Amino acid sequence: MAFGVEPGGHASEWPESLDVRALLEAGWRPTPFREFVLKIHSRCNLACDYCYMYEMADQSWRSQPRRMSRPIVDSVAVQIAEHARTNGLSRIGVTLHGGEPLLAGVDHIRYIVSTLRAAAEPDVEISFHVQTNGVLLNPVFLDLFDELGVRVGVSLDGDEKGHDLHRRRADGRGSHAEVLAGLAVLTAPPYRHLFGGLLSTVDLRNDPVTTYEALRAFDPPGMNFLLPHGNWDTPPPGRPAGDTTPYGDWLIAVFDRWYGSKVPEPRIRLFMEIMRLLVGKPSRSESIGLSPVAVVVVETNGQIEQVDTLKSAFAGATRTAFHIARDSFDSALMLPAIAARQIGVRALSEKCLSCGLHRVCGGGLYPHRYRSGHGFANPSVYCKDLFRLITHIHQVMARDVATLKEKAAEADLP
Repeated sequence: MAFGVEPGGHASEWPESLDVRALLEAGWRPTPFREFVLKIHSRCNLACDYCYMYEMADQSWRSQPRRMSRPIVDSVAVQIAEHARTNGLSRIGVTLHGGEPLLAGVDHIRYIVSTLRAAAEPDVEISFHVQTNGVLLNPVFLDLFDELGVRVGVSLDGDEKGHDLHRRRADGRGSHAEVLAGLAVLTAPPYRHLFGGLLSTVDLRNDPVTTYEALRAFDPPGMNFLLPHGNWDTPPPGRPAGDTTPYGDWLIAVFDRWYGSKVPEPRIRLFMEIMRLLVGKPSRSESIGLSPVAVVVVETNGQIEQVDTLKSAFAGATRTAFHIARDSFDSALMLPAIAARQIGVRALSEKCLSCGLHRVCGGGLYPHRYRSGHGFANPSVYCKDLFRLITHIHQVMARDVATLKEKAAEADLP
């Protein structure tokens, strides 16, 4: 078993000093990976200026093969099936990711899904999901996804003005019209059952309710709002020092519109996870709460890596010494950086532990905690925004519970 520092890691920064052997001796056991993100294509047909893959600290995509080869796919299939069986998992999830995964092509995607499923059956069920920018969605791909049972998530940042602020072609042309054309096909009756939901990255220049309504117009089964990646070294846009909470306020405007609706609304993952945590349930998302993160990435060259959003922190932040052709996923679980995301409150900074909301917030999304010299032992750069949002949701829920109690008490009156 390997317990050392990943190549390219910052050895003086937390969690590289985390003693995994001591954790094991004290009774801690890793949570097996349940979600596998496969980088099946390392390039993209858009040039979004906020992309953590291409526009931030880690530029390793430049040396990656464009497409995951069939021999690498074969090794991935064997290792995923072995990991699931060894750890008694009867169901796992696989996300086909990129870059833009549809650039891998219909035939190659068919090979990937079929190969992984054949290796896992009959005792391990794999649910497949593809996350796409939507530009290439057409009946050919959707017929394939229908045949193979692959759910489709699409990235959309709101209306045309809001979306095209960032999600553009390399020549500067906006992609909104192309994404809407893809969504029109996906949401048509023959394929709507494949629609997994929408992802939207927050931009403070966009009106929050207008953005929500633009997403809601597609009647997605769910959606999520992502905070733009940043950290203490490279703060996100519009996140000034001090006590202002622009991102918290933006999200609260969406929450109030969503929560206060008189008709059914799509699920919004961030809000629902916070509400679950506030009533004592565990989180099901790496962005909030303290549940073990059980996600691992395989790059196009077969390298086993940490969650890819860490590329926003520093070059090499996702890297491990493991390769799918020779190493098991169980070996990766022993790395300090991966163990750190599975040990709950023990991974939080002293400042986080002193906050009454730390079991709900969980320190925020891990990449957003980075500060050079300290590593990830910090609160999120969005700390004040998260505090504001969680406190607001708690107050709204508490108000409604109090109202229900009053009505129940009145109903008991003679």
